[in-house]
Amino acid sequence: MAELDFASIIDIGSLVVETIIVVLLVKTVRDYAEVAKMSRLQVKQRFRPWIGPTTGIELLREVDNKYQFSVTIKNFGEIPATNVIAASTTRHDMPNRNMISDVTKEAANDSTESLTKFVLGPLLPNMEKRYWLFIDSQTMQRAKAGESHLFTMINFSYEFEGGRSSYGMISQFDPKSNIFVHKDMWVGSD
Repeated sequence: MAELDFASIIDIGSLVVETIIVVLLVKTVRDYAEVAKMSRLQVKQRFRPWIGPTTGIELLREVDNKYQFSVTIKNFGEIPATNVIAASTTRHDMPNRNMISDVTKEAANDSTESLTKFVLGPLLPNMEKRYWLFIDSQTMQRAKAGESHLFTMINFSYEFEGGRSSYGMISQFDPKSNIFVHKDMWVGSD
């Protein structure tokens, strides 16, 4: 009988150890699933281009009755961005950030809305490019004199292997400091 009790104890102990091993294996599999999910999220966010400005809107010079401004953009991401397209507009009233997509649709339909588009091409990791913005002298003089407001809206859209994205900003000319001040900035996904 003592042998039978000893065998039963060994069977019960073996069953407890096997149950603990199964529970630990299930927990390990769940942990690995969470790690894989986080890795996919990190890869999606890390291994993509991140385009944005490195400078504000800077005055370069005045040529042919137009002020030439420049915005330097950089790819802060780890993969290239292809087909970078800059779109900009200047207005006397503050534009809505959704206007870029609306203006793009209207411009494709021959709308009278003024939208300047320029293809900047690819942008490699850590590469910088400049986008030039031209504003006629008469509009700038009125804004400098405080006779009217002057807003710019610039959007940089770009493609990459994982999809499309964009960076946009709305700035207002401040006649006191003689610079453009950012009013709104956003990052979007198409």
